[in-house]
Amino acid sequence: MKKLCLLIFCAFSIPAFAQTNSLKSEVIRKADSLQNQIITWRRDFHEHPELGNHEVRTSGIIAKYLQSLGLEVKTGIATTGVVGILKCGHPGPVVALRSEMDALPVTERTPVPFASKVKSTYMGQPVGVMHACGHDSHMAMLMAVAEILTSMKSELHGTVKFIFQPAEEGLPPGEVGGAEEMVKEGVLENPKVDVIFGQHIISYIPTGTIAYRSGGTMAGVNGFHIVIKGKSSHGAMPWMGVDPIVISAQIINNLQTIVSRDINITENPAVVTIGAIRGGNRGNIIPDSVEMDGTLRSFTDADKKMLWDKVNEIATKTAEMQGAAAKVTLGNDYPVTYNNPELTAKMAPTLQQTAGAANVSISPPVTGAEDFSFYQQKVPGLFFFLGGMPKGGDPKTTPANHSPDFFIDESGFTLGVKALCNLTLDYMAANSK
Repeated sequence: MKKLCLLIFCAFSIPAFAQTNSLKSEVIRKADSLQNQIITWRRDFHEHPELGNHEVRTSGIIAKYLQSLGLEVKTGIATTGVVGILKCGHPGPVVALRSEMDALPVTERTPVPFASKVKSTYMGQPVGVMHACGHDSHMAMLMAVAEILTSMKSELHGTVKFIFQPAEEGLPPGEVGGAEEMVKEGVLENPKVDVIFGQHIISYIPTGTIAYRSGGTMAGVNGFHIVIKGKSSHGAMPWMGVDPIVISAQIINNLQTIVSRDINITENPAVVTIGAIRGGNRGNIIPDSVEMDGTLRSFTDADKKMLWDKVNEIATKTAEMQGAAAKVTLGNDYPVTYNNPELTAKMAPTLQQTAGAANVSISPPVTGAEDFSFYQQKVPGLFFFLGGMPKGGDPKTTPANHSPDFFIDESGFTLGVKALCNLTLDYMAANSK
């Protein structure tokens, strides 16, 4: 009986395995042939960046291209989002692949001929606009993935959703958008998504390499705002007032004990940062109030709650001790970017086969954040990092993502294309009935 079962299994698995390998060979050939086109798309997006929820030109180019491939295309999702749906030749799972579209309010300093000269306004301030985080390359790579998978749709089992998302980098107060809004507007439904894959190019990881992590991969984020109410007085007579500036300094110092004394850093890292402080307008006047803005980074729900509770307690109690009052409010809230462990274990061999085992590594936890996490709250997801640092570069001195000097090696784009294609092929092969 065991021999019979083994024969039946082999009868189905060997042809499926052979077909998948044949398709992967085709992926390699087509991705390599599209390299120049990918670079052309990327450079065009880079030269014409648009801020979150304003990706009108960008989304128009993407939608037109997906339509030219014959895909069912939906536009205007979460303001400017675009989704292309590829229905393949055989029944199977629904795989979503995601790219962001937005740029950052950063003035570019790179010497490349396609550098951005775009100017805009952000929160009422004039700013330059730059693809300083690689979203231009993500879009170009996903467009190539759409072309390759469409060309072999008659042989594929399932459906692919190509999600081009606005506003990943966040928005000014009062605006909504990004992955959270895409999910609310049903991007994971009709048809219902079974799994989602995403990638992010990183300037300090060597080109030709991939890094990933199971479980908590990028930090969950909470912004917070503190208002300290004191009592104004002449700077020469501080005893006549309650100095919120001195109190703010004490609060900042006390907040540093959260990570150093309350977090088990052998298990998970955490960050408490005050990034902005505003108070007073003259050196000889103690102001009535001081405002501070900060960010919390953590990798578990328990740590996230503990950080918030501690910040609130330290700020209010420190102010009380000095006769002032402090009010702490919670701001933006991004979940942990959490790679489903079971899915990650199953798909890691695909990444290793695609890049070569020696070129795939386990990433340390990253204290930056990604709103890809909102998709992962609803369906299993795998988010991995793609190398973009030129060979011979030094990761310690290479300008990081979000820098005005951010630069990536375009020769690594085809690896990203192959990885997304192969993840799709292998997931479909393993989950088709």
